Amino acid sequence: MELRVTPLTRRDYLETWQAMRAFTESRDEATPDEIWLVEHPPVYTLGRNGDRAHILDASDIPVVESDRGGQVSYHGPGQLVAYTLFDLNRLGIGVRSLVRGLERAVTATLAQYGIRSEARPDAPGVYVEGHKIASLGLRIRHGYSYHGLSLNVDLDLAPFRAINPCGYPGLEVTRLVDLGVEVKTQEVAVPLIGQIAQEFHYRRVVSAEAGPASD
Repeated sequence: MELRVTPLTRRDYLETWQAMRAFTESRDEATPDEIWLVEHPPVYTLGRNGDRAHILDASDIPVVESDRGGQVSYHGPGQLVAYTLFDLNRLGIGVRSLVRGLERAVTATLAQYGIRSEARPDAPGVYVEGHKIASLGLRIRHGYSYHGLSLNVDLDLAPFRAINPCGYPGLEVTRLVDLGVEVKTQEVAVPLIGQIAQEFHYRRVVSAEAGPASD
């Protein structure tokens, strides 16, 4: 199977969400799976069944009501977002396996930087000593997934104090730079894509714009 990866870009959240939905609605069983790598301008996103009470003070940061799962989250520059546009039927997995596989890909990526992390059965995502470093939010439509995961690299964490992250009051968040890892967002994308490809048995990874990236 082939996995197509779009290079990292800065892109508006609402525009990206609409593009993901359009891609998902138009794809068929022959469409290769894709991962879109993006950074977003500052934005709060609220999941499909999210409760606005978890937004304590949005200030001037826009709030977008999305169709992903989960509660409220924050995206901003310095956070790597990987949108996973996968055909679950072709992969032979369900949504739970997708979530667990993405969590394992993140923990394996962090391990390459010497960081020990773990997933929690009660709250999707990846944690380092109880502090959340990666979040997941997905939508499955007609057997296809969209939305995906976010990994905190060196973004400003202050906006998280204005929400209950993922609906959990008092949940602390962290980022790679606070754990002694100073890397650029694009640099983290390389091992993350490799781990996702390995986790879901993609035999070929190509750039969506620049031809083959690896085999």
